[in-house]
Amino acid sequence: MTTHLRTRGFHHATLVANDAPRTLAFYGELLGLGLVKKTVNFDDPSAYHLYFGDETGRPGSILTFFEWRNAPRGAWGVGGVHHIALGVGTTEAQLKWKRRLTDAGVAVDGPLDRGYFRSMYFSDPDGQVIEIATRGPGYAIDEAADALGQSLLTPPKERMPEGRDTVAIQTATHPEPVSEVTPDMKLEGIHHVSAITDDLALAGEFYEQALGLRLVKQTYNQDDSKTKHFFWAAYEDGVVEPNSSMTLFGWEGSKYVSRAGAGQTHHIAFRAADRGQQDAWRDHLLAMGLSVSPIMDRTYFESIYFRAPDGLLVEIATDGPGFLVDEPAESLGETLKLPAWLEPRRDSIEQTLVSLR
Repeated sequence: MTTHLRTRGFHHATLVANDAPRTLAFYGELLGLGLVKKTVNFDDPSAYHLYFGDETGRPGSILTFFEWRNAPRGAWGVGGVHHIALGVGTTEAQLKWKRRLTDAGVAVDGPLDRGYFRSMYFSDPDGQVIEIATRGPGYAIDEAADALGQSLLTPPKERMPEGRDTVAIQTATHPEPVSEVTPDMKLEGIHHVSAITDDLALAGEFYEQALGLRLVKQTYNQDDSKTKHFFWAAYEDGVVEPNSSMTLFGWEGSKYVSRAGAGQTHHIAFRAADRGQQDAWRDHLLAMGLSVSPIMDRTYFESIYFRAPDGLLVEIATDGPGFLVDEPAESLGETLKLPAWLEPRRDSIEQTLVSLR
């Protein structure tokens, strides 16, 4: 089965955090992401749901957080996300990020040459692994741009642990302290998401049939040469759309299943242009035999939910109406926003929420 429906990439990723003020300090103040909406979890109004993104919260730039204050630490595994990668323009800006983070007491691994981009890794206060990856050089360094994903490629030795200059990697940094996020350091949204599956072939069939993604790279985990690492993306006419790469580590047949909790990604959301396209998508997913939720009004977009074969929760969210429906751009995220059906409960809801500042 094939589909004419093709997502343009990620809409958002939703993570779980224990402490909303701490999350705001880390992602808002340290990483410089804009708080574009302060609201509550519509399914649990006693807890915050914070949205971070670019100036207007464009699809593909958005990270959202459920505050589960007493949730135990989660764990990655099959059906879960290993890490979320945020994009940055250049290697020089990436080194500035390394200096800013290490000066703030955050342990950083890298930057590491991944061939298609350079990567560095750290964990947020809840333990979620975050990567900052450079925009390029891109997936066409070892395959023709119009024929990506055709062959299983073995990374060269210099990109594997045994070929790295670990001293150079550890000491590489920006020479001066970085007290503020400069324009060249601006994070460019979701570069890629790396998840774990127990069946790469089945997962690939799912992402291709359900979402219209295409295989753009077959290779191996550059930290573990025995593990296959495949990439899917919105890819057409030799062009890979930004903010669209879904990568999977293949733990074939593994029974080590992810565990929900703090420091774990709750779900990932892909884009639908509008409600009409989402209706078509829901019909298509049902025809595939998937269990799909009803369309849910999330005020800033409409959503449907379903699961990948390995158990990962996936959402398709509409691009609109967007985050400007109830606040002007210049004051996004400044006040607590509630949907109309929760407004009568505003006083009691606000009493349950901690102060963010």
